Amino acid sequence: MIRRLLLLPALALCTLAAAAEPWTLDTLMQRLADRAGGRVNFIERKYIAILDEPVVSTGQMSFTPPGRLERQTVTPKPETMVLDGDRLSIRREGRELDLRLRDYPEAAAFIDSIRGTLAGDRQALERRFLLSLGGDATAWWLDLLPRDGKLAELVLRIHIEGQGGHIRSVEILQGDGDRSVMTLEPADAAQPPA
Repeated sequence: MIRRLLLLPALALCTLAAAAEPWTLDTLMQRLADRAGGRVNFIERKYIAILDEPVVSTGQMSFTPPGRLERQTVTPKPETMVLDGDRLSIRREGRELDLRLRDYPEAAAFIDSIRGTLAGDRQALERRFLLSLGGDATAWWLDLLPRDGKLAELVLRIHIEGQGGHIRSVEILQGDGDRSVMTLEPADAAQPPA
């Protein structure tokens, strides 16, 4: 009995030490790398200047390290996009488009930001972006600001929010003022909205 009572303060100290772990870019990247891979449901809202209402898309995304990202859009129109290494394939309405990312360097940089974040690859992110982290393990945000002027013409900022090793939302502010906000939840939490 006394032994158990002596263990309680030790357990409390261990819990406090874990909670006090400094929240750094390295800590976040390690948590993301530890969870690399998986499937999520998404709802994306695109705010486009010429439209009064956002365009809403829903579906599922999956990531398989080191570089395969698949996005299956259910609404408003079915579409499958697969990024695998240097290749981008888009299938929509019975047609397929295949592209090599090396032919589109600005798009490749943007895509690398998503894959780099999902993989917890700080070096890949810092090659193209300035990183700014805030919050703590229970509620964090990461801003990616393009280092390159050509990329900044396309994307002004990528703002990612999460909890622990989970990404909860991605907001992209484009150079033309349009923006998109994608919210993510584990695929087993609910079916994608129709």
